[in-house]
Amino acid sequence: MLDVVSSENQEKTLRNPGGKAWISCSRINQPTIYGELVRPKSIEEDVDNNTISVEASEGFSVQNVSKVRCIDISPGGGLGVSSGDDSTLLVWETSTGVVRHDLQGHISDINTCKFFPSGKVVLSGGADLQLKIWSAEDGSCPVTLKGHTGGVVDTAIVDRGRNVLSCSRDGTVRLWDCGEAKCLAVVSSGDCPVNSCALTQLQGMESTPESDNQSSEREVGTVGKLLLLAQEDGFLEGVDVRNKEKVKCSSAVNCCAFLSEHEAVGGTEDGSLWCVDVRSPSSPVGVFRRSSSPILSLSTTGDRAFLASSRDGACFCWSAKLLRHGGSEEVTSWELIGPDYDPVYSICRSANTVHSACRDKTIRKYILKKSELPT
Repeated sequence: MLDVVSSENQEKTLRNPGGKAWISCSRINQPTIYGELVRPKSIEEDVDNNTISVEASEGFSVQNVSKVRCIDISPGGGLGVSSGDDSTLLVWETSTGVVRHDLQGHISDINTCKFFPSGKVVLSGGADLQLKIWSAEDGSCPVTLKGHTGGVVDTAIVDRGRNVLSCSRDGTVRLWDCGEAKCLAVVSSGDCPVNSCALTQLQGMESTPESDNQSSEREVGTVGKLLLLAQEDGFLEGVDVRNKEKVKCSSAVNCCAFLSEHEAVGGTEDGSLWCVDVRSPSSPVGVFRRSSSPILSLSTTGDRAFLASSRDGACFCWSAKLLRHGGSEEVTSWELIGPDYDPVYSICRSANTVHSACRDKTIRKYILKKSELPT
């Protein structure tokens, strides 16, 4: 468990040939390692027979786009969308940071924004209780979805996007018909705010006659879908999007993501990462903790690996190999630097690039080497 810290402005110093930055590598209950990083060189240190290296990125760029709360990259990687605390919602080019469209319509903070699988349509949700569907090509907003009584905090798109799901601080999860702009069902409801959601397809998970009778003919692709909810009361809850099981975590669950068909991870307010098997959710497979800083965002990268960002500005990739026979193996693959202890609210990967959204009004783009990509 490592924490790499720089006391200088890395964005300025490491961009220049010969630029230097002082760094420290802190380990729990171990002496801190100090060193100096000089671009384009790297430093290495042997710790418990493992070589830890820190090096300057040769390719990351920084784009000042907006006061950033959430970020997503289109499936093709050419476009990005970001939202902010001031009702700002921007579509921009990932190669240059040039803004294509300023999407205006929300009247308060925008908590979530996502591309549909086509890469041509954007879904957003905000503190104004609304969801909006936008064209990324011309900036128009043909659909607004209303029904929540609390701020919308996250969404999930079902298959190609005829239906979408939204979770809210009002404690409900709603299933929407995009074509008719109406709510088809309240999939889950409770008194506790839902902070995040993630959707997966479970093989062999079939609908029951009762659920078929309750479903709408406007539902498309909901059979076999499992929705994972990260809740403020510390529970991870799985909901069949047509049986509910819960896993109790140590504190409020801020975010969640699926690592594979049956494995999921939740990030909590106390900095823990809870790995669970949705087939036997009564207890976690493993609980990992890098620091006490709250986990704010998770994004899967393949091969059971995931990206995580936290309130202290850390961004890191973990590979959690979940072993079935009494143990677990955890590896921090690499970390990204840049934010100076400002919270990183959102992080996502597209091909060999990673984008992060930070409170310091900056979107950072990192270029990964082949050795850093999941196999």
